[in-house]
Amino acid sequence: MKNNYTATAHSDTGAYVQTLRDLDKHTLPTDGGERFNRLIFARSPYLLQHAENRVNWYEWGSEAFQKARKENMPIFLSIGYATCHWCHVMAHESFEDQGVADLMNRHFIAIKVDREERPDIDDFYMTVAQTMTGSGGWPLNVFMTPDKQPFMTFTYLPPRGTAGRSGLSELLANIATIWRQHPDKIDNNCRAVMSSLAERSTPALPDNLPDPLAIAQRACSTLQRIHDRSHGGFGTAPKFPMPIYLEWLLAQTTPDTRSMALLTLHKMRAGGIWDHLGGGLHRYSVDQQWFAPHFEKMLYDQAMLARVTTKAFLVTGEEGFRTMTEEIFSFCLRELRSPQGAFFSALDADSEGIEGKFYLWHQQEIAECLGTDSELPCQYYGVTTEGNFEGMNILTTPLQFDTFCHRNNLDVTATVRFLEVARTTLLARRATRIHPLRDDKIITSWNGLMIGALATAGAIWHEQNYCTIAAEAATFILNNLRRSDGRLLRCYLNGGAEVPAFLEDYAFLASGILDLFEATLDPAWFTTAEELASDLLRLFRDPQTGRFTLIGSDAEQMPLRVSSDHDGVTPSAFGRTAHLLRRLALISDRPELLEAALAALGEVAGDLEQNPLAHLEALSLLSRLNSEPTMATFQGDIESPEAVQLNSLIHRHRFADLSIRSEPSVAPLSLTICVPGCCYPAVTSVAELEKLLSSLGNGE
Repeated sequence: MKNNYTATAHSDTGAYVQTLRDLDKHTLPTDGGERFNRLIFARSPYLLQHAENRVNWYEWGSEAFQKARKENMPIFLSIGYATCHWCHVMAHESFEDQGVADLMNRHFIAIKVDREERPDIDDFYMTVAQTMTGSGGWPLNVFMTPDKQPFMTFTYLPPRGTAGRSGLSELLANIATIWRQHPDKIDNNCRAVMSSLAERSTPALPDNLPDPLAIAQRACSTLQRIHDRSHGGFGTAPKFPMPIYLEWLLAQTTPDTRSMALLTLHKMRAGGIWDHLGGGLHRYSVDQQWFAPHFEKMLYDQAMLARVTTKAFLVTGEEGFRTMTEEIFSFCLRELRSPQGAFFSALDADSEGIEGKFYLWHQQEIAECLGTDSELPCQYYGVTTEGNFEGMNILTTPLQFDTFCHRNNLDVTATVRFLEVARTTLLARRATRIHPLRDDKIITSWNGLMIGALATAGAIWHEQNYCTIAAEAATFILNNLRRSDGRLLRCYLNGGAEVPAFLEDYAFLASGILDLFEATLDPAWFTTAEELASDLLRLFRDPQTGRFTLIGSDAEQMPLRVSSDHDGVTPSAFGRTAHLLRRLALISDRPELLEAALAALGEVAGDLEQNPLAHLEALSLLSRLNSEPTMATFQGDIESPEAVQLNSLIHRHRFADLSIRSEPSVAPLSLTICVPGCCYPAVTSVAELEKLLSSLGNGE
């Protein structure tokens, strides 16, 4: 298990943060007073966790930079997020250490940034770190000049050095000396860094888009090479779920290709990376077998995986994938949904200062909880007296359920009921423990991903409740994360929102709302998606060059544009923008939007050829550019129960590329389907549609 810090950590971090929020701050001086620093006035849970550090932290803003310039002091920038384990460790080890704090307060202006609130700052300085050191991570710490020019980066450091390795105290002292005595060295380093960054700034657009077939073949070959045929997933430890890989593989038509994704899903579902009591997925596995997770749970991981498991159900028809989807949503609705209907961003890995403590079990506790009924659940979940992880147990399912029942001569139906009662009882017991911190930022882009996942699943399984939940989340975002002038904002924190939204926020939210339109047929959602796309083009596309940017033209700019935007844990902002604009172009017959979609693709086209696995979102669209989609047009009474049934059937059919139009009127309901080269007569009933879909085959 990772470094623990029980000696100094708050036993209930969530409760601690709430007490800070509830304080009457009107009587505090602007610097926080004797007990606090300036972060006591922050909204971010991550920043609030540092409000009692001995360091005189500032939030990113003009006050800090003006003071640094006035007093000619270097800046110490520290970037992290609320559920980052090593951010917690460094905070408690170093930023609460009086010696470290004295050095920082005397020689530096210290700035704290929540990377999820300000991805633009994180993106720029992470690129700096990767340029300077070849790697990066969090906490990301940067030394820079008052005009934001970086000259050194590093991640975690202990407060003092050991065994020949410098600690933070030694580094701070050395940098302070160099700043005073050798400013020329600082200047030279800054120029070298900025020069290296400039070489990466705004790559030229290619003359032509690359051949998608050749790139897809290379991507598939690469995934086959790094695929773990025993345990699923890609590469070795640590192993990440990589839902973008999985979704792309499921969209391919060869069984061997799809099998990589299906094996990975089955193995993750059986491992400790899956929360077998509460549902949902932990961040990643520290081992190759998906056994021991890094225990934080992120909203975007849930949304992305729910989309994948829904797709896996469509491909295979396996009810187990529907169950996975439903369990993800159940977790999100129970643990991450705000009272107003939107979704919070994450749960921490740590509770009571120990990573994973909330999720681990002693066999004795299970026996106390379940009594004489504990033996079978312990056997099913791999629980032993000695424990399978540092004296405790991570719950897994070593055997598939059917195999488990067969080997133990158990009745399947009765065992399902028995284990469900045990699971519910254990979940209730776990709920009495001190919970990990919930980061209650409501992030626009991540909510957009969840809105889309809920809406699509709701349409496929005729679950109106999912569509209603998606609509409530979208309504909250639109009502609370837009300024009076309509400008979308990045995140909602403790009753307010300030940071202008980025390209990914517009693209992810508009795409989710477009999914909601296609799930409900309500043209109001389509209008909203069009409005967001119009704002996106105005704010993020240069009217002279046609180039797209990740930061709006009306927002604070970083020293250079250096990001080569790519798929990561979430899709590429450029790739998702291209998908959005093409979808809108097809539904509304607006060729200028298709032209803009091509321009967004062009932003990543050069790197796409060199590194296809980093751009599968873009590649999936590039593969469709020269083909016509299937167009389903609903006319008449779109609010009727029959319309919902027909729409569910359309969504469950495995069309590789489907667009939906909705033209409401007082006329009777009808549905027209056009495939490339042919439009079929309108249908008005489920039976007629089933017959038509049967004649079309699987749609791929």
